Amino acid sequence: MTDTTQRWDARRRITLAAVCAATAMLMLDIAVVNTALPAISLDFAADLGGLKWVIDGYTLALASTVLSAGAWADRVGRRRVFTIGAVVFTASSVWCASADGMLLLNLARVAQGLGASLLFATSLALLANAFPAGRERATALAAYGATIGAAFAVGPLLGGVLTEWLDWRAIFLINVPVGLLMLIGVRWIDESRSASPRRGDWLGQLTAIVALAALTDGFFEAAEDGWSAPRTLVVFAVAGIAFVAFLIVEASVAEPMLPLGLFATRAFAGAQCATFAISASMFAVFVYVTLYLQGVLGMSPIEAGLVYLPGTAVMLIVAGATDRLMLLVAPRTLITTSLIAVAGGLAWMTIATVDGSGWNLVPGFLLSCIGAGVFNPVLSAVVLSESGADDLGLATGVNDVFRQSGIALGVAALGAVFPAQSAFVPDAAQEFTDALVVALWISCGVAAVGALVAAATLGRAVLGVPPSEESGRLTRTGSVGALPVVGSPRG
Repeated sequence: MTDTTQRWDARRRITLAAVCAATAMLMLDIAVVNTALPAISLDFAADLGGLKWVIDGYTLALASTVLSAGAWADRVGRRRVFTIGAVVFTASSVWCASADGMLLLNLARVAQGLGASLLFATSLALLANAFPAGRERATALAAYGATIGAAFAVGPLLGGVLTEWLDWRAIFLINVPVGLLMLIGVRWIDESRSASPRRGDWLGQLTAIVALAALTDGFFEAAEDGWSAPRTLVVFAVAGIAFVAFLIVEASVAEPMLPLGLFATRAFAGAQCATFAISASMFAVFVYVTLYLQGVLGMSPIEAGLVYLPGTAVMLIVAGATDRLMLLVAPRTLITTSLIAVAGGLAWMTIATVDGSGWNLVPGFLLSCIGAGVFNPVLSAVVLSESGADDLGLATGVNDVFRQSGIALGVAALGAVFPAQSAFVPDAAQEFTDALVVALWISCGVAAVGALVAAATLGRAVLGVPPSEESGRLTRTGSVGALPVVGSPRG
């Protein structure tokens, strides 16, 4: 058996398959829900404010608990926590499908988010444990990134098909067979733990939940009652107090859920800002683009899904081709360029009009998806390389906090420019379209700021490669754990 064959043995293939299946399922539950929102609104007579919680109930639960999930996984075993997450997510998907009102649906989405946090917090750590740094890990990360691309490639169209041909509840039921297959395969995944795991930080967890939930609710209140309404101001004040309390707790407890010292590493901090930027811009604004396609232009769920298909298919192809690119081009260049492409695509999409076809948005969406296809695997590699092997659960958990909180806060903040009923009232189509253009320009600005931050902070970012692959490339032997590194020189 050759060296390469030994590296790609059955257990590693199963680990990669399980992690990719989990990632696909989790990302699908964002992508497919978007195209089902108008149908859910019709079924439950819900306004835009209620629909936003279908998205944010999931992402907030995930973002606010994933750090504790990562620390718990480091302590009790990443495979064990991954298994529990699969059970919770699958069961809560059945709950979502059986909900008979917005309240129960939103509660079920919160439960889904809790299961998702356990899966997200362990996925990259399981990959890193199974694949050594270098080409094998780069190939695995490319597959991981391609899975994200594939989920978004098929997600909108799959959501449209299931919603139009069956029922919106089917978008949740498709998680059940995937979850069962994951539970079968998890027995062949190797267990891993941290040698010095952190204890639970319950006070930090509580203040984090309050801060994120209050900030999100504050944006929702601003959309409904105005920025100067008393309740809006009170909720924002609660969010501010909770956030300050969270920082104080994390700076004072012996084992914080979010060690602030992590952000002393310039590249790690920059990577989190870049993650937040792409999530709060591109992945947040497409909730409203989908409502525009169906609520304003009158496209069916399947037609709306087809509008997204060219761009998301390209995202899949680009993400799958980045394994070699990561070894040849500095990560700062890749991430900065990818965010510029995202910003450019969003700016292009501001051509949306109330009497447009929807297909005129495809070129802009295509450009943004090319950027996102490069961004996902490269960013994942930077996060893994800039964290020690003993902190993988924590580091990937931090990255998922910024990813999911970016979506949650982006959906909430952008929603503040939309009148609550305008997506579903024909007479307000122009009002919704005007608000969408504003939201797209805001998103463009967020992505552009992310590109500037990446350019300023990721000069020290490195990616691990085995010594045999250093020849002929720009290399520098440095310390990322004990890995030789490639990328832009430290300096």
